[in-house]
Amino acid sequence: MDRIQTEILQRLDRIESRDEIRQLISKYALALDMRDIDALVGLFVPNVKVGGGKSGREVLRDWLDDTMRRQFDGTSHHVGSTIIEFIDPDNAVGIVYSKNEHETGAEWVIMQMMYYDRYSRLDTRWYFVRRQPLYWYATDLNKPPVGKRKMRWPGQEPYEGSFHQLFPSWKDYWDRDGASTEPITPPAPLEGFIEAMRGGNEVRGNRVR
Repeated sequence: MDRIQTEILQRLDRIESRDEIRQLISKYALALDMRDIDALVGLFVPNVKVGGGKSGREVLRDWLDDTMRRQFDGTSHHVGSTIIEFIDPDNAVGIVYSKNEHETGAEWVIMQMMYYDRYSRLDTRWYFVRRQPLYWYATDLNKPPVGKRKMRWPGQEPYEGSFHQLFPSWKDYWDRDGASTEPITPPAPLEGFIEAMRGGNEVRGNRVR
């Protein structure tokens, strides 16, 4: 096989992989909203880390079942802007915007967030390795989330989300008095836009919804 044929096959694989990952993201929303917890956890790698030193699909299933049953009467997750970038042919990262609605008792809570995802291909199929939620706001439909501590769930003290924390540009922008005087940075690599923007930042201790 010559170089051109190899490049064509590699590009075709990326196109098909991106489509499969997009389907994975949409399947997550459907399975979650329809409470098919078995289908939902099947979208993750078998050894998915759940927290507290625990891992595995069964542990994730138990945690999701309890969380959904205790907190929500119903949900609807609307997938928005999506960026998928490859680390290598079998591993990728993604940013996925999500606008969500939650029926929780007497309140209808709307939410804006994004996921910072990690994906892996096992035996020709793509799975989630991790979905890290980054929240901007959650509030009753009739109460705009103006001001600080925009995460406002019924029965809880309001708290700050982490919507902007993964990307240092947000803080840098507001720390300046005006336009930057620094030279414009070179364009990010084709498959490195997310990680270039992230600049090594991590978000820890975020509450899961």
